[in-house]
Amino acid sequence: MTRPARRIARTAAAGAAVLLALSACSSQGSSAPEASGSSPSSRKLSGTVTVFAAASLKESFTALGRQFERQHPGTRVTFSFGGSDTLAASITAGAPADVFAAASTRTMALVTDREDAAGTPVTFVRNQLEIATLPGNPHKVSSLKDLTRSGLKVVLCDRTVPCGAAAREALDTAGLTLTPASYEQDVKSALTKVELKEADAAVVYRTDVKAAGDKVEGVEFPESATAVNDYPIALLKDAPHTAAAKAFIELVRSPRGLKVLSEAGFLAP
Repeated sequence: MTRPARRIARTAAAGAAVLLALSACSSQGSSAPEASGSSPSSRKLSGTVTVFAAASLKESFTALGRQFERQHPGTRVTFSFGGSDTLAASITAGAPADVFAAASTRTMALVTDREDAAGTPVTFVRNQLEIATLPGNPHKVSSLKDLTRSGLKVVLCDRTVPCGAAAREALDTAGLTLTPASYEQDVKSALTKVELKEADAAVVYRTDVKAAGDKVEGVEFPESATAVNDYPIALLKDAPHTAAAKAFIELVRSPRGLKVLSEAGFLAP
């Protein structure tokens, strides 16, 4: 081989070595972001996710909790259902929880204003009011105005909880004054009064009427359109099981989660 030919061969070999080295570095560098960017649902999860959720979410979230546990063996989801304001107060007082799902943006603000949420809450569904009456509607309730009739025993949610605030907004829209037989601490308590025949009617969510089946009869009213509640969900700042909590929120917001919620009567966000 001539001297120029040998120089060309050495140069080509050196160039090939550099290309191989660069290729190796590129392969090693590209794998790191993929690992760090994997979603919580794609990793092996464990631990108990504690969810504080509005009472109206009880049936839907219980079903989603069972789905989550089947999807992630070794995890468990526990729930505390109740009035959103009561749950928010527990969270700001230091109650250990991973996720908060409220029935209004106002009650979620009680938590975010204290910086107890990690990140910005996201609205995942909406809900609308409906009147729950005794089966067969013996008092012939057909409108919100009918609830003001003398002798009719009506219950409302407390004004501090989202279903009570929404009912008050609907009544104000209709220009009606209603003095209820009692104010209840959450929507399930108001519905139970009708189910037990301790009240003739209650203003609750359409989802609760649907969940009650033939225990009550639902009556829609147009003023409910002015008092539709947004439901936000958030990861809490001091969540003991962050990865699993994020994965549960992903499930709630996924097409599978929204299917369960829409079948329960919730509206799309």
